[in-house]
Amino acid sequence: MLLMGGSRRLLIVLLAGLLFSVGGAAVIKRNEKFVENPMLTAAAVVTTTSTTVAAPPTTLAAPAPRPAKPVKNPGSYAAEPVVEIGTIEIPKIGLMSRIMHGITMRNIDHGPSHWPGTAFPGENGNAVFAGHRVTKTRPFNRLDELQVGDLVIFRIQGQKSTYAMTGSEIVTPDALRIINPTQNATATLFACHPKGSAKQRIVAYFSLVDTVAE
Repeated sequence: MLLMGGSRRLLIVLLAGLLFSVGGAAVIKRNEKFVENPMLTAAAVVTTTSTTVAAPPTTLAAPAPRPAKPVKNPGSYAAEPVVEIGTIEIPKIGLMSRIMHGITMRNIDHGPSHWPGTAFPGENGNAVFAGHRVTKTRPFNRLDELQVGDLVIFRIQGQKSTYAMTGSEIVTPDALRIINPTQNATATLFACHPKGSAKQRIVAYFSLVDTVAE
């Protein structure tokens, strides 16, 4: 009799656990949504739950030492310090925004974000920044309006670096060549394309014109 009573209680517990698991999965499924992800990956879009919240940025900080090469994207909302490093200005499209330092949405959600392992503005090499077009602060919403000669201005730690646009193109999400190092001081800005889609990436290329201390 004791064995029969114990078996009955075990069966009730197992059934309750199964019902809880099914119900929890249904709630998670209802909360899923698409997230604009400008970072270059093999996947066109990623999903996350509505409970994901980007941490507030830290106070303005000096950029961390640059790795030897561009780091790999660990995932849209993978653990990453949220760090603000300066500002970006594009007069042609009326953009004035803070810039972050990081490869995940934790930073990109706050503004255009510098890809770790690429050059910093004002240095020799390719300074790469990713930004949103239609979500969050939408800093690169009008990136397609830029033309050769238009300026982008970075201010980081008391240094003003001005670049002029040299060209643009539309690429697939796996076109990692756009983050390759360059011998001269260049900058690359990119975002999802077309607006409201992550099917492609719009890329704008720039060359350093001047850098001065402020």
